[in-house]
Amino acid sequence: MASPQWVVTQDKTFRKWLNSKLAVRQLKPVESLQKDLADGVKLIHLLEILGNESLGKYASNPRLRVQKCENVHKSLEFIKGRGIGLYNIGAEDIVDGNLKLILGLIWTLILRFTITDINAEGLTAKEGLLLWCQRKTACYQGVEVRDFSTSWNDGLAFCALLDIHRPDLIDFDQLDKSDHKGNTALAFKLASEEIGIPSLLDVEDVCDVPKPDERSLMTYIAYWFHAFSHLDRIETAGRRVEKFVEVMQSAWDMQHNFEKRMAELLRQISETQKQWEAATFVGTYTDAKQQSMQFAVYKKTLKRAWVAEKADLMSLLGNIKTKLGTYGLKDYVPPPHLSLPNLDRVWTQLMQAENKRSMQINQKIREIKEWLRKQFSQAANEFALCLNTVTMEISGLDGDPERQLRTVRELHSNIIPLELELHRIKQLDKDCDEANIEENDHTVHSYDDLEYEYGLAKESVTKKLGFLENQIVARNMTNLTPIQLEEWESVFRHFDRDHSNTLQELEFSAALASLGLVYDEEEMHEVFEDVSEGRSQVTFEQFIRFMVEETEDQNSAGQVFQSFREVADGKQYVTEVDLRHSLIPDSMIEDLVKNMPSITLENGRKGYDYEKYMESLMAGSTNGGANGSHH
Repeated sequence: MASPQWVVTQDKTFRKWLNSKLAVRQLKPVESLQKDLADGVKLIHLLEILGNESLGKYASNPRLRVQKCENVHKSLEFIKGRGIGLYNIGAEDIVDGNLKLILGLIWTLILRFTITDINAEGLTAKEGLLLWCQRKTACYQGVEVRDFSTSWNDGLAFCALLDIHRPDLIDFDQLDKSDHKGNTALAFKLASEEIGIPSLLDVEDVCDVPKPDERSLMTYIAYWFHAFSHLDRIETAGRRVEKFVEVMQSAWDMQHNFEKRMAELLRQISETQKQWEAATFVGTYTDAKQQSMQFAVYKKTLKRAWVAEKADLMSLLGNIKTKLGTYGLKDYVPPPHLSLPNLDRVWTQLMQAENKRSMQINQKIREIKEWLRKQFSQAANEFALCLNTVTMEISGLDGDPERQLRTVRELHSNIIPLELELHRIKQLDKDCDEANIEENDHTVHSYDDLEYEYGLAKESVTKKLGFLENQIVARNMTNLTPIQLEEWESVFRHFDRDHSNTLQELEFSAALASLGLVYDEEEMHEVFEDVSEGRSQVTFEQFIRFMVEETEDQNSAGQVFQSFREVADGKQYVTEVDLRHSLIPDSMIEDLVKNMPSITLENGRKGYDYEKYMESLMAGSTNGGANGSHH
């Protein structure tokens, strides 16, 4: 009578399982569970392998039935001693080759030594193994593991387990989902060749039966569990080693970073201190102030960066020690020259060097400011003394005009070079302003005061020089009355705008017009060229000689009267406006207005009767015709 399919499948599967265990002792493979286990020898070998201990003495080559029974009995007692329950099976059943009981015994051993240690969340071994399969294959479409039977006959569950653990071996998405045998064969082949899982089942045991044997599948799948669990443990161990290496590498990198940054910080501090020690001053305020600004920039930039770096290094060292301590590793102690105590020592020295540098700069600035004060005060006081000397000499002039003229000319030649000294004082004043010097106890003089006083002194000397020269010229003009000289000199001075004691062409023309001598443009130019003798200006002497020549024998009462009439534009009176339009000097207009009889005009303004004025000054009739030429 043929055995049921489950018996055939279990016989083949359990035999392969048994042979995979016996292979470690290089024993002859079991070909028949009924015959090869009957003498108990291989059963004893299996139990010693599974239990990892010796069963003691036994008949290694039994010939008698009693010897065989004793071997089998020893094996069964060992199993019972492990707390494994055996029911309805005795030594004679094994010796007599009862296959179903033998299969039951082997399944008990498989459960105890292969499947029982598979548990999860308090479940039984079977439930734990099923849960493991379900979790591993949950993310695969078309795979649903519900049991250890029909859920596996399309081969996809095996392929999914391979793909989830070794995606390098199989591409699940490229499988032909309808090729059950092909998928199963591929999974079995890869499991055996690449993973080392014994081929306990054939493709036909899974795909060609409506309901694959549960125990056979559980036995086979248990091998998958242990194989991949082993891989997981190796991966976990690898990750642990990797993590350790990462931690150590990170700690080494942090240590290297700490030492590198610490060395750089100490180098920068040392370099800066050397620069301060080697620094010199050139003696100018600009240089000292520039060094002061550089020191201020250092404190706002580099110094603050160092403070932040110092704090970062302290934190970094703390992190290194914490990381090493977390993993129970040896503590890190920086080299002495890179340690925090050494940094604190260097930092203290830096603070002292900073204070010294600041004091040097401030002291130098104070010294330069005092030096600038003294330089300015010395120059200003000497300059003021020179001006005072010039003023005193001018005010003290008397005696012969020629002697006075020589003295004034000497003063004039001396005062002009003083302008160079004034420029030097101006630069000193500028230097003081740049140094923010607002007070100077060494002098009462300022540059502005000296500039103003120099201008007055220069003008005074120039005027005095011109006055003396003109007086000498006038003295030599024997045919000139004092009144004429005063009038002409007053006009000349009025139009000598630059106090050069000369008149340019336009100034000369205006001066003549104010005296009643009016020419057209061409005539004026010819007159100027003739009087100046071809030069660009007319001197006082040339001006006086021209006026003498032009007015000689022409200042009759009739002429003066006619001049007043021209100024009055034919009226019998003249107004102040008429006098000003004629370009008569202001001082003369004031005298005329004060001395001429005044009349009240119809518009309420004042007019002045020049006829009565002339009658009071001149003898004879003023209404007679003028005989002189009229310009």
